[in-house]
Amino acid sequence: MPTQCAFRIHQDEAGHRAGVETIDVPEPARGEVLLRVQYSSVNYKDALGGTGEGKVIRRFPLTGGIDAAGVVERSEHAGFQPGDAVIATGQGMAFDHDGGYAEYLCVPGDWLVAVPDGLDTRTAMLLGTAGFTAALAVHRLLANDQRPGLGPILVTGASGGVGATSIAILAKLGFEVAAVSGKPELQDWLRDLGATQILGRDALPGGDRPLEKAVWGGAVDNVGGDMLARITRTVVPYGNIASIGLAGGKELHTSVMPFILRGVSLLGCESVHIQAPLRTQLWRHLATDWRIDEPERLLSTEIRMKALPEVFERMLAGRAHGRALVKPRADG
Repeated sequence: MPTQCAFRIHQDEAGHRAGVETIDVPEPARGEVLLRVQYSSVNYKDALGGTGEGKVIRRFPLTGGIDAAGVVERSEHAGFQPGDAVIATGQGMAFDHDGGYAEYLCVPGDWLVAVPDGLDTRTAMLLGTAGFTAALAVHRLLANDQRPGLGPILVTGASGGVGATSIAILAKLGFEVAAVSGKPELQDWLRDLGATQILGRDALPGGDRPLEKAVWGGAVDNVGGDMLARITRTVVPYGNIASIGLAGGKELHTSVMPFILRGVSLLGCESVHIQAPLRTQLWRHLATDWRIDEPERLLSTEIRMKALPEVFERMLAGRAHGRALVKPRADG
């Protein structure tokens, strides 16, 4: 049986451990597709699972990586043929199903999206789950009548993958974007992506009253906690907040007043279980009218699988920015 290299994660009586191992190449069953992975990426959830810092993996051992893009090697699914370029994100990957940190990935064909015209597998993984989630946030804002005339959009956690991609998409669509970042050395990079205003984490306007002066037309929030609570109090009437992350805490201490006196909407964004029609639609947006100019600007590092633990640690320590691209090939 042919073998491959994969980044495997274990949790047993010996504790947590992870690293590159040699495993068998899986055989696709009915309805499944085997793809040769060309690129993957690193997301915050990957770092949590790969280090054991977060309880995000359902079964062990498991191949990590919630993203993958590559070329179909074998198909037992009517929708895909050998040679097709495809994207796999979310679903059960790196949760209860092997993920993209491997030379080959076998998944149900219904999980896959064909790489649309305007993207290739590399660019798809420069975006990955982070970019797809940013697209979902923009979709939810626009579907709820967010428009540039309401005022600037605040993007928190701006230097991360979701934040950076959100800035670029919103700027392309004509929104004024204010970025919140605790990394002053990245201000020029954020402005290059499209931010017109940069704020430090402690520089947000407003206080702790139920309603403060309305400043923001809307927001894409990757932080949660106290920062999200403050944002709810400073969004204009009928503005929207797309809620994505909880790096600043899972609790939300606010009041109903922004929602019943200003009509503010809090829109949850969950990218794992998006159904195929919307998943395909969002990837098409990312390839066409929402396509980021010079997407390589998002890239911070490009690695092989053996370097994953170092990138995980940097990400969890808040020392990463942009996107980390992974080439899941044998390390020699």
